[in-house]
Amino acid sequence: MTTTAVRPGKRPSYVSGAAPAANAGRIGTSGKTFQIVSVIVLVVFAIIWLIPSLFALKTSLTDNGVAALGAQAILTNWNPTLHSFASFFQAGDIWNWYLASGITSVITALLTVFFASMAAFALSRLRFRGRNVSFLLVILGIMIPTQVLIVPIFQMLNWMSLLNTYWSVIFPQVPAVIAVFIFKQFFDGIPAEMEEAARIDGANRWQVYWSLILPLSRPVLAAVSILTFVGVWNNLLLPLFVLSNPNLMTIPVGLATVQSSFGQRYADIQAGAILAALPLIILYLIFQRQIVEGVTGSGLKG
Repeated sequence: MTTTAVRPGKRPSYVSGAAPAANAGRIGTSGKTFQIVSVIVLVVFAIIWLIPSLFALKTSLTDNGVAALGAQAILTNWNPTLHSFASFFQAGDIWNWYLASGITSVITALLTVFFASMAAFALSRLRFRGRNVSFLLVILGIMIPTQVLIVPIFQMLNWMSLLNTYWSVIFPQVPAVIAVFIFKQFFDGIPAEMEEAARIDGANRWQVYWSLILPLSRPVLAAVSILTFVGVWNNLLLPLFVLSNPNLMTIPVGLATVQSSFGQRYADIQAGAILAALPLIILYLIFQRQIVEGVTGSGLKG
């Protein structure tokens, strides 16, 4: 029988040397279980998301008479037709709607990124009296619904003689409070030492903002641009109030007018909705990586 020498002042350890290996095995098993559960959950959510989308596509490829009979008739009918898309192009000036939505969305996104990033730079990097109060007011602005401001916005645009112009859709959407918040969260994560080094080299505030901060903020710039573009593209309430010229109508307003004329023609209505959402789907598929990187990098992930 052998004994194990124990150093004075140290308790003997009775843990087997195989324990770390056993713990590693348990961690590995739990990690694989977590991965399997995660994949199952993702597949379930993907199916839940795909079912309505596929049903919408099937409805748009179904004859209006069959679509009016209900979901069962739509699912059992296997005679796809593009008649709904053709009738939609004939009924509405969709190319003008695409042009109007594209112009207003692009210009609004560019102006929002420029002014929101400047405001966020001031709140993040400059030290001035009332800075915390200003940021608090920005946060409070997130809680104000846009619908509450629609009447004052309409009156201001009417006073400025901007109704029935693209600017009436662009200007009210440029002051995006959430964009300022996202930019500030991202700018706070940039080390102050980099700015101090630039100031030592002789850079002024504008040069620090334009040549240092913005190049480091490409992910959040892309994310805010795309999210703003999507929000303006899908906005119905504001263009509905400030635009009455058919040649200036955006996609949501034009689609609403066509839907009211179609009545119970569900296939035509669904075809219009798919045409309206198609550019956004393509945009997201192209820039989904930038959107995810920008949002997670801004500090909104936790």
